[in-house]
Amino acid sequence: MLRFALLFALFLPALASAAPCGNTSSGFETWKKDFAKQAKRAGVKKKGLQALAQSQYATRTIAADRNQKSFKYSLDKFMRVRGADTIVAQGRKRKARDPQFYAALERQYGVPAGVLIAIHGMETGFGNFMGDSQVVSAITTLAYDCRRSEFFIPHAIGALKLVDQGSITTATKGAKHGELGHTQFLPGNAMQYGVDASGDGQVDFYNMTDALASTANFLRKKGWKPGRGYQQGQPNFAVIQQWNAASVYQQSIAIMAARIDG
Repeated sequence: MLRFALLFALFLPALASAAPCGNTSSGFETWKKDFAKQAKRAGVKKKGLQALAQSQYATRTIAADRNQKSFKYSLDKFMRVRGADTIVAQGRKRKARDPQFYAALERQYGVPAGVLIAIHGMETGFGNFMGDSQVVSAITTLAYDCRRSEFFIPHAIGALKLVDQGSITTATKGAKHGELGHTQFLPGNAMQYGVDASGDGQVDFYNMTDALASTANFLRKKGWKPGRGYQQGQPNFAVIQQWNAASVYQQSIAIMAARIDG
Protein backbone atom coordinates (compact mmCIF):
# COMPACT_ATOMS: atom_id res chain seq x y z
CA MET A 1 0.00 0.00 0.00
CA LEU A 2 2.94 2.36 0.49
CA ARG A 3 3.38 2.96 -3.21
CA PHE A 4 -0.18 4.27 -3.45
CA ALA A 5 -0.12 6.67 -0.47
CA LEU A 6 0.78 9.72 -2.57
CA LEU A 7 -1.62 8.72 -5.32
CA PHE A 8 -4.45 8.39 -2.80
CA ALA A 9 -3.63 11.83 -1.37
CA LEU A 10 -3.77 13.41 -4.82
CA PHE A 11 -7.32 12.18 -5.33
CA LEU A 12 -8.46 12.72 -1.73
CA PRO A 13 -10.72 15.73 -2.47
CA ALA A 14 -12.72 13.56 -4.87
CA LEU A 15 -13.26 10.93 -2.19
CA ALA A 16 -14.91 13.22 0.32
CA SER A 17 -18.42 12.21 -0.77
CA ALA A 18 -17.76 8.81 -2.29
CA ALA A 19 -20.59 6.83 -3.85
CA PRO A 20 -21.63 3.77 -1.77
CA CYS A 21 -19.93 0.54 -2.72
CA GLY A 22 -21.61 -2.82 -3.43
CA ASN A 23 -20.85 -6.53 -3.50
CA THR A 24 -23.04 -7.61 -6.42
CA SER A 25 -23.79 -6.26 -9.88
CA SER A 26 -27.24 -5.05 -8.86
CA GLY A 27 -26.12 -1.64 -7.65
CA PHE A 28 -23.47 -0.93 -10.26
CA GLU A 29 -25.51 1.27 -12.60
CA THR A 30 -26.72 3.46 -9.73
CA TRP A 31 -23.18 3.67 -8.37
CA LYS A 32 -21.86 4.79 -11.76
CA LYS A 33 -24.23 7.77 -11.77
CA ASP A 34 -23.03 8.83 -8.33
CA PHE A 35 -19.40 8.16 -9.19
CA ALA A 36 -19.71 10.31 -12.34
CA LYS A 37 -20.26 13.34 -10.10
CA GLN A 38 -17.23 12.40 -8.04
CA ALA A 39 -15.12 11.87 -11.16
CA LYS A 40 -16.19 15.21 -12.61
CA ARG A 41 -15.10 16.97 -9.41
CA ALA A 42 -11.75 15.23 -9.76
CA GLY A 43 -11.28 16.70 -13.25
CA VAL A 44 -12.60 13.95 -15.54
CA LYS A 45 -13.93 15.42 -18.79
CA LYS A 46 -16.56 14.43 -21.36
CA LYS A 47 -14.80 11.44 -22.95
CA GLY A 48 -13.92 9.96 -19.57
CA LEU A 49 -17.46 10.37 -18.28
CA GLN A 50 -18.81 8.73 -21.43
CA ALA A 51 -16.42 5.81 -20.86
CA LEU A 52 -17.70 5.46 -17.30
CA ALA A 53 -21.31 5.43 -18.53
CA GLN A 54 -20.45 2.68 -21.03
CA SER A 55 -18.54 0.51 -18.53
CA GLN A 56 -19.99 -2.84 -17.53
CA TYR A 57 -19.77 -4.86 -14.34
CA ALA A 58 -16.81 -7.19 -14.82
CA THR A 59 -17.68 -10.54 -13.27
CA ARG A 60 -14.35 -12.11 -14.32
CA THR A 61 -12.49 -9.31 -12.53
CA ILE A 62 -14.37 -10.01 -9.29
CA ALA A 63 -13.68 -13.75 -9.63
CA ALA A 64 -9.96 -13.06 -10.16
CA ASP A 65 -9.84 -10.69 -7.21
CA ARG A 66 -11.19 -13.41 -4.93
CA ASN A 67 -8.77 -16.06 -6.18
CA GLN A 68 -5.17 -14.78 -6.13
CA LYS A 69 -3.49 -18.02 -5.11
CA SER A 70 -0.05 -17.68 -6.68
CA PHE A 71 1.11 -15.00 -4.24
CA LYS A 72 0.69 -17.53 -1.43
CA TYR A 73 3.20 -19.96 -2.97
CA SER A 74 6.72 -20.47 -1.66
CA LEU A 75 9.39 -18.49 -3.51
CA ASP A 76 10.65 -21.58 -5.36
CA LYS A 77 7.19 -22.62 -6.49
CA PHE A 78 6.23 -19.08 -7.47
CA MET A 79 9.32 -18.77 -9.64
CA ARG A 80 8.65 -22.13 -11.29
CA VAL A 81 5.01 -21.33 -11.94
CA ARG A 82 5.86 -17.91 -13.37
CA GLY A 83 8.62 -19.29 -15.61
CA ALA A 84 11.59 -17.51 -14.07
CA ASP A 85 14.22 -19.51 -15.98
CA THR A 86 12.56 -18.69 -19.31
CA ILE A 87 12.26 -15.01 -18.39
CA VAL A 88 15.96 -14.89 -17.52
CA ALA A 89 17.03 -16.69 -20.72
CA GLN A 90 14.87 -14.52 -22.95
CA GLY A 91 15.77 -11.44 -20.94
CA ARG A 92 19.49 -11.92 -21.54
CA LYS A 93 18.83 -12.21 -25.27
CA ARG A 94 16.73 -9.05 -25.26
CA LYS A 95 19.43 -7.12 -23.44
CA ALA A 96 22.13 -8.38 -25.81
CA ARG A 97 19.98 -7.57 -28.84
CA ASP A 98 19.42 -3.92 -27.88
CA PRO A 99 22.03 -2.89 -25.29
CA GLN A 100 21.94 0.79 -26.22
CA PHE A 101 18.23 1.07 -25.48
CA TYR A 102 18.60 -0.28 -21.95
CA ALA A 103 21.82 1.66 -21.36
CA ALA A 104 20.01 4.89 -22.30
CA LEU A 105 17.25 4.14 -19.80
CA GLU A 106 19.82 3.46 -17.09
CA ARG A 107 21.65 6.71 -17.85
CA GLN A 108 18.43 8.68 -17.58
CA TYR A 109 16.74 6.95 -14.65
CA GLY A 110 19.48 4.95 -12.93
CA VAL A 111 17.56 1.65 -13.13
CA PRO A 112 19.58 -1.33 -14.47
CA ALA A 113 18.39 -3.26 -17.50
CA GLY A 114 17.86 -6.46 -15.53
CA VAL A 115 15.22 -4.92 -13.28
CA LEU A 116 13.19 -3.49 -16.16
CA ILE A 117 13.53 -6.67 -18.21
CA ALA A 118 12.53 -8.88 -15.26
CA ILE A 119 9.41 -6.78 -14.63
CA HIS A 120 8.56 -6.81 -18.35
CA GLY A 121 8.94 -10.58 -18.51
CA MET A 122 7.06 -11.24 -15.30
CA GLU A 123 4.13 -8.97 -16.11
CA THR A 124 3.35 -9.81 -19.74
CA GLY A 125 5.94 -12.26 -21.07
CA PHE A 126 7.63 -9.33 -22.83
CA GLY A 127 4.37 -8.05 -24.27
CA ASN A 128 3.13 -11.39 -25.53
CA PHE A 129 -0.01 -11.21 -23.39
CA MET A 130 -1.15 -7.84 -22.03
CA GLY A 131 -4.60 -8.92 -20.90
CA ASP A 132 -8.06 -9.69 -22.21
CA SER A 133 -10.26 -7.54 -19.97
CA GLN A 134 -11.54 -4.07 -20.77
CA VAL A 135 -9.51 -1.74 -18.57
CA VAL A 136 -12.24 0.81 -17.82
CA SER A 137 -14.85 -1.80 -16.92
CA ALA A 138 -12.40 -3.77 -14.78
CA ILE A 139 -11.12 -0.84 -12.77
CA THR A 140 -14.53 0.77 -12.25
CA THR A 141 -15.90 -2.58 -11.08
CA LEU A 142 -13.13 -2.79 -8.48
CA ALA A 143 -13.76 0.81 -7.42
CA TYR A 144 -17.41 -0.12 -6.87
CA ASP A 145 -16.70 -3.43 -5.11
CA CYS A 146 -16.62 -3.03 -1.32
CA ARG A 147 -13.57 -5.23 -0.72
CA ARG A 148 -10.98 -2.64 -1.76
CA SER A 149 -13.03 0.28 -3.01
CA GLU A 150 -10.87 3.05 -1.53
CA PHE A 151 -7.73 1.53 -3.05
CA PHE A 152 -9.17 1.36 -6.57
CA ILE A 153 -11.15 4.63 -6.72
CA PRO A 154 -8.04 6.74 -7.56
CA HIS A 155 -7.16 4.26 -10.29
CA ALA A 156 -10.69 4.37 -11.72
CA ILE A 157 -10.44 8.15 -11.89
CA GLY A 158 -7.00 7.75 -13.44
CA ALA A 159 -8.39 5.43 -16.11
CA LEU A 160 -11.11 7.94 -17.02
CA LYS A 161 -8.48 10.67 -17.31
CA LEU A 162 -6.40 8.41 -19.56
CA VAL A 163 -9.47 8.18 -21.80
CA ASP A 164 -9.75 11.96 -21.78
CA GLN A 165 -6.15 12.37 -22.92
CA GLY A 166 -6.39 9.64 -25.56
CA SER A 167 -3.98 7.14 -24.00
CA ILE A 168 -6.71 4.47 -23.80
CA THR A 169 -10.29 3.97 -25.00
CA THR A 170 -13.26 2.02 -23.70
CA ALA A 171 -12.07 -0.89 -25.85
CA THR A 172 -8.51 -0.99 -24.48
CA LYS A 173 -7.74 -4.32 -22.89
CA GLY A 174 -5.49 -5.13 -19.95
CA ALA A 175 -5.32 -7.44 -16.97
CA LYS A 176 -8.34 -8.37 -14.91
CA HIS A 177 -7.47 -5.79 -12.25
CA GLY A 178 -7.28 -3.02 -14.85
CA GLU A 179 -3.50 -3.02 -15.25
CA LEU A 180 -2.45 -1.95 -18.72
CA GLY A 181 0.37 -2.18 -21.20
CA HIS A 182 3.72 -3.96 -21.36
CA THR A 183 4.44 -3.69 -17.63
CA GLN A 184 0.86 -3.59 -16.37
CA PHE A 185 0.53 -0.12 -14.83
CA LEU A 186 -2.50 0.54 -12.70
CA PRO A 187 -4.23 3.52 -14.33
CA GLY A 188 -3.61 6.04 -11.55
CA ASN A 189 0.09 5.27 -11.68
CA ALA A 190 0.00 5.45 -15.47
CA MET A 191 -1.37 8.97 -15.21
CA GLN A 192 1.27 10.01 -12.70
CA TYR A 193 4.41 8.35 -14.05
CA GLY A 194 3.77 7.90 -17.77
CA VAL A 195 6.56 9.04 -20.12
CA ASP A 196 6.42 9.71 -23.86
CA ALA A 197 9.85 8.22 -24.55
CA SER A 198 9.11 7.51 -28.21
CA GLY A 199 8.53 11.22 -28.84
CA ASP A 200 5.28 10.85 -30.78
CA GLY A 201 3.35 13.18 -28.48
CA GLN A 202 1.37 10.40 -26.79
CA VAL A 203 2.08 8.26 -23.75
CA ASP A 204 1.30 4.76 -24.99
CA PHE A 205 1.73 1.92 -22.51
CA TYR A 206 1.27 -0.57 -25.35
CA ASN A 207 4.43 0.84 -26.92
CA MET A 208 7.44 -0.90 -25.35
CA THR A 209 9.63 2.21 -25.35
CA ASP A 210 7.05 4.31 -23.50
CA ALA A 211 6.17 1.46 -21.13
CA LEU A 212 9.73 0.68 -20.04
CA ALA A 213 10.66 4.35 -19.69
CA SER A 214 7.53 4.87 -17.60
CA THR A 215 8.48 1.89 -15.43
CA ALA A 216 11.97 3.28 -14.93
CA ASN A 217 10.47 6.68 -14.13
CA PHE A 218 8.14 5.12 -11.54
CA LEU A 219 11.04 3.38 -9.81
CA ARG A 220 13.24 6.49 -9.86
CA LYS A 221 10.47 8.70 -8.48
CA LYS A 222 9.87 6.12 -5.75
CA GLY A 223 13.44 6.55 -4.57
CA TRP A 224 15.68 4.35 -6.74
CA LYS A 225 19.33 5.10 -5.97
CA PRO A 226 21.53 4.72 -9.07
CA GLY A 227 24.44 2.35 -8.59
CA ARG A 228 23.12 0.86 -5.36
CA GLY A 229 22.07 -2.77 -4.87
CA TYR A 230 18.53 -4.09 -5.22
CA GLN A 231 18.64 -7.46 -3.45
CA GLN A 232 16.93 -7.98 -0.09
CA GLY A 233 18.63 -5.82 2.52
CA GLN A 234 20.04 -3.43 -0.08
CA PRO A 235 18.77 0.13 -0.62
CA ASN A 236 16.79 -0.37 -3.82
CA PHE A 237 14.89 -3.48 -2.73
CA ALA A 238 12.49 -1.14 -0.91
CA VAL A 239 11.69 0.46 -4.26
CA ILE A 240 10.93 -2.91 -5.87
CA GLN A 241 8.54 -3.48 -2.97
CA GLN A 242 6.57 -0.44 -4.11
CA TRP A 243 6.04 -1.95 -7.56
CA ASN A 244 4.18 -4.99 -6.18
CA ALA A 245 3.09 -5.76 -2.62
CA ALA A 246 3.65 -9.55 -2.76
CA SER A 247 6.93 -10.61 -1.15
CA VAL A 248 7.44 -13.59 -3.50
CA TYR A 249 7.05 -11.26 -6.47
CA GLN A 250 9.54 -8.77 -5.05
CA GLN A 251 12.14 -11.44 -4.35
CA SER A 252 11.64 -13.02 -7.77
CA ILE A 253 12.21 -9.72 -9.58
CA ALA A 254 15.43 -9.09 -7.64
CA ILE A 255 16.75 -12.61 -8.27
CA MET A 256 15.87 -12.65 -11.97
CA ALA A 257 17.23 -9.15 -12.51
CA ALA A 258 20.60 -10.10 -11.04
CA ARG A 259 20.76 -13.15 -13.31
CA ILE A 260 19.88 -11.08 -16.36
CA ASP A 261 22.42 -8.38 -15.51
CA GLY A 262 24.84 -11.25 -14.86
